[in-house]
Amino acid sequence: MNLRGRLTWSRSSVRLRLLAGLAVLLVFGLTASAVSSAFLLEDFLDKRYGRTLKSSADRLSEVIAQGPQTADADQLGALLGPPLGLVAVDADNRVLESTGSATPAAAALAEISLTVPVGSTVRYDGDGGEGGGGDDEQPGLEAIRIPSPGLVIDRGPEETDIRPAAVVLAIDSSVDDGTVATLIKRQLGLVGGALVLLLGLALVVLRLGMRPLAKMARTADAIAEGHLTERLPSRRNGSEADLLAEAVNRAFDAQARAEATVRSLAADTSHELRTPLTTISGWLDLHRQGGLSGPGLETALEHIENEVGRMRLLVEDLALLARLDAGRPVEREHVDLTALAASVIEDAQIIYPERGITMAPASSAPVLGDADRLQQVLRNLVGNAVQHTPERTSVTVEISQVGTDVQLRVIDDGPGIPPKDLPRVFERFWRAEASRSRAYGGSGLGLAIVEAIVHAHHGRVDVESEVGAGTTVTIRLPRASTRQ
Repeated sequence: MNLRGRLTWSRSSVRLRLLAGLAVLLVFGLTASAVSSAFLLEDFLDKRYGRTLKSSADRLSEVIAQGPQTADADQLGALLGPPLGLVAVDADNRVLESTGSATPAAAALAEISLTVPVGSTVRYDGDGGEGGGGDDEQPGLEAIRIPSPGLVIDRGPEETDIRPAAVVLAIDSSVDDGTVATLIKRQLGLVGGALVLLLGLALVVLRLGMRPLAKMARTADAIAEGHLTERLPSRRNGSEADLLAEAVNRAFDAQARAEATVRSLAADTSHELRTPLTTISGWLDLHRQGGLSGPGLETALEHIENEVGRMRLLVEDLALLARLDAGRPVEREHVDLTALAASVIEDAQIIYPERGITMAPASSAPVLGDADRLQQVLRNLVGNAVQHTPERTSVTVEISQVGTDVQLRVIDDGPGIPPKDLPRVFERFWRAEASRSRAYGGSGLGLAIVEAIVHAHHGRVDVESEVGAGTTVTIRLPRASTRQ
């Protein structure tokens, strides 16, 4: 499968998803910025109108407070300022006069100004809507009512002067609505242009950023085509692409090691089977040629039986390792490791009466596990210590309790294992040629089986060795509760 196709602009491609996500974020961010600025501008303008209205009302109140005042339209206009209008009402709240922006809604302003405390602003939106305190953001007229005792409005020689009981100052707060609308339109244009520009830049950045992944895809294709030594490029700079490349390279390395292990296992297995099969074939050929009769035939059959037994043992060991590798659970029953070890030592003392095989005094050591498998562990360890050391080498088994674990140690004072060989002692079919005698043969699976069985019992196994001083194999298994 060609991995490069996965980096194209398909619906599920990383590029498209990143670009779509970035577009959504840009649209949201730019729109939120534009809307916020429009609201801020509108709020600023509304507050400016409110400040202008209250400032004019304060000036008019100060003038009225000085005593009876007469003012004509020009004087009031100069006092109030050009944006303002005025509604003069009598004691019954009837409109006596109106000027400027207040004229179209004079009656309504006179009515709604009574709904709020004196000196507070009220908004009129043109449809009868109102709001106290000047916090409503609807466009329209904003008004404030102040008492005006003693104020006389001079209407000229041809009309009667007006003596209002109160005046309502009004300002048209919708004057700058066009400014806000223009701002919004321009910002929408800017948002669109900025979005196109930023997405174009993002596309360029994505192309540059995805180059390492494209290189990885090409390398992965090469590996799939058989170039097994190829590895994904990595600059080791801590980037996400490098972390991915290093992780994939580790996976490829692990796969290569696994394949090498399988090949080595197959080669070692065939090598181990070749010798007994050659021996059996040789005896059978000799028999077919008439070279065996009487005692010679019995000898041949004995040799053939021994070689068949070796092959059977090898196959059983490999089958056991396969079951343990597959993670199949072992039996879980209470086993006294001390009693089990004592039994194995007794058997070894009978089989090797000339060897110094002993067991240190130990109390009961209960563990949960498979008695047969644990017995196989003990036999393999004691057997290794006996078979691969000189005849005068002593072997001692010690069992103790360490914390929540049961510890078993098999100690010999043989020649030891060189430090360079220690990491390989649990490899399958491996033997330490230089330090251990091969006089007794063996398949090289003993310690591999020990490690697999111990791990299946949730324990651990370690080997310590010093050349000329001996070797110690230590096993620790979880201790079982003595309560039934």
